[in-house]
Amino acid sequence: MALDKSGKLWRGENVDDLAEYLRHFAAGGYPVATVLESRCGECDGRTFRVTIDEEEATQRTCLTCGAVAFIGDSAEHWAGTDHESCACPCGGEEFAVAVGYALFDDGEVRWISVGLRCLNDGTLGVYADTKIDYIPSRHLLSQA
Repeated sequence: MALDKSGKLWRGENVDDLAEYLRHFAAGGYPVATVLESRCGECDGRTFRVTIDEEEATQRTCLTCGAVAFIGDSAEHWAGTDHESCACPCGGEEFAVAVGYALFDDGEVRWISVGLRCLNDGTLGVYADTKIDYIPSRHLLSQA
C-alpha cells in the first residue's frame, strides 16, 4: 500500500508517508521545514506506545526495549498524572513516530507537530501540535 489520501483518514506504510502527511498538516499553519523519525536512543527501535498529557507534552515508550523518552521539551511540561495513551481510530496503540518542525528564518524552532502512523492499519494523524515560544530552540531538533 502506498500513501492513500482517498478517505477521510490518510493511510501510509512508511516514514516517508508520515513525513508527507506532516508537511500537508503544516505545523501551526506554518510550512514544515524538517521531519525527523523518532528512534529509540537505547536500541534504535522505531515502534512506540505514545502518551500525551493535557498540555500536549508527549512521551514515547520503545516497544523493543521499553526505554522511555520525551519528544521536544515535553519533560519540562509533563503534568502530574493526567496522561492519555494515544490510540488510532481502529483501536491500535502501537505507532511509528515522526516529528514535523516549522522553523523561523534563522533556523530556530517555531512549532512542533507529533505525527503517528498506526502499525495496525497505517492510519496517519497528528496527536500533538505545540507552539515553541522561546529562543534558543534549535536543540529541539535533536529531540524527536
